[in-house]
Amino acid sequence: MLEKLRKQLQQLTPQRLDHIVMPEAAVLLPIVERPAPTLLFTRRASHLSTHSGQVAFPGGKREPFDSDLYATALREAEEEIALDPALVQPLGRLSDVISLHGIRVTPWVVIIPPDLPLIADPGELDAIFEVPLSHFLDDHRTHTDVITVDGVAHYVPSYHVDGHVIWGLSAMMLVELLAEGFGMPIDLYQRPQGPLRHHPERKNRLSTSSTNVSSSAPSRSNQ
Repeated sequence: MLEKLRKQLQQLTPQRLDHIVMPEAAVLLPIVERPAPTLLFTRRASHLSTHSGQVAFPGGKREPFDSDLYATALREAEEEIALDPALVQPLGRLSDVISLHGIRVTPWVVIIPPDLPLIADPGELDAIFEVPLSHFLDDHRTHTDVITVDGVAHYVPSYHVDGHVIWGLSAMMLVELLAEGFGMPIDLYQRPQGPLRHHPERKNRLSTSSTNVSSSAPSRSNQ
């Protein structure tokens, strides 16, 4: 499974949004190399003023001393969960997305060994947890959030796993991983089967001729 994923991501040309000038961030989508691979997530601490209690991938904002965005993701993951950069095996980059707060986020898919002594930084996180990749490949979504931006509907899966809710920006990144990395028939712009949960229509905070910016996070070309 993971070797196929590596080949697929090496062939992928992710959408880059370098033309949009805004603060940058980067995250890791860490696949834990178990006999049945899992995907690692974090949960933001409840005391934080923004994104408290939300599920996310490890990562954060770029600092001036970071050599590139992959270095940003590695540094932030080490600070957040004590992930040793030397144990991280990169597989490939996914498309840039734009957050609700106007930050361009670059996701990187990586493989990490199982059973690492990871420790959540209590100043930022209150949980580190894994979900079997099969949960997403078998599409065990509880519902689909319909987020309409400038008249374009985005169908974002929402997953409830052991009390954790995976949705929004993280779920949008996950859709590209599933579609491009595993050939799963899933698309943010195609209405899926199952229950829908509609959100109020939103407008782009940024207007360009080729970009839609979802206020729940991703920016993708019109398709």
